[in-house]
Amino acid sequence: MPFEFIYLLAELHGNLSFGIAAAGAGIGIGFVGLGAAQAVGRNPGAFGSVLTISLICMALAEAIAIFGLIFVLTGLDIPKAE
Repeated sequence: MPFEFIYLLAELHGNLSFGIAAAGAGIGIGFVGLGAAQAVGRNPGAFGSVLTISLICMALAEAIAIFGLIFVLTGLDIPKAE
């Protein structure tokens, strides 16, 4: 009985890792969107530069989820610091 729970946790490890990575990316993109909306609200003339910077930052935040997906699909574990 206890071993079945351990195997269940092992199966959930990949899903949990990707879920945390996707949640982090979603929160990061939300913060970028919030900052961009506030910046354009304060200075509408800077829309172009704010849009460019926010798209770059959103792409970097989304890379976290992509790395998490790669770890899940390839079965790699994040190395632990020794």
